[in-house]
Amino acid sequence: MEKMIGFCGIVCTECPAFLATQKDDDNERKKVAELWSNQYNADVKPEDINCDGCLSESGRLVGHCKGCEIRKCGQRKSLKNCAYCGEYACEKLNKFFEMAPDARDTLEEIRKNL
Repeated sequence: MEKMIGFCGIVCTECPAFLATQKDDDNERKKVAELWSNQYNADVKPEDINCDGCLSESGRLVGHCKGCEIRKCGQRKSLKNCAYCGEYACEKLNKFFEMAPDARDTLEEIRKNL
């Protein structure tokens, strides 16, 4: 499977929700829902775990990704991901990097090779 990197730098193809969806594995969906419910102090249900990655046109996205402002901005600008943006790294992205430093590393690596 080709690696899909979301606008924010998260590797969608390594996300447990994406993997459970692609396998169509309800046991995996349940595990992810329980993990995320505990991790994020939220009520995540197994049926919420359906995602084809944020670059997908299917419309199947997990919770936050549906309304993600970073994603919306990248789509509006027709970017492959935020590494290709002339305004990199914006305030929204920097705030996100506080929670997901690996995403910054991914985008920085892409920028090195542009």
